[in-house]
Amino acid sequence: MDIGAVLIKLKPDTQEQVKSWQEQLEARKSEALETLKAEGVTIESWFHVELEGENYLIAYMRAENIAHAQEIGRKSQFAIDQVHKAFKQTWEKVYPAKLLLDLENEAFKEQ
Repeated sequence: MDIGAVLIKLKPDTQEQVKSWQEQLEARKSEALETLKAEGVTIESWFHVELEGENYLIAYMRAENIAHAQEIGRKSQFAIDQVHKAFKQTWEKVYPAKLLLDLENEAFKEQ
């Protein structure tokens, strides 16, 4: 299982687009989950962070193979993925994160 995260600096004055993207994905959750399945992604989480007046997102993913998942996502024809591709226009810069530690409690998997 691959694990990855990135910090994304947003362009100024894009909070409305972030909100619209979030609302669309929430409203079309079944479509979004279908794309994750096609990509071999088990978990995708997004967080908003404000640092010194700048807006950032943190994206976290667990997948069978993240590089493969990203390639499938780039080629995707799912309508919801087109929404996500357009959303990327709000991104100013992407900073990759390095995994330092991953703890998983196996006891919860069995429940």
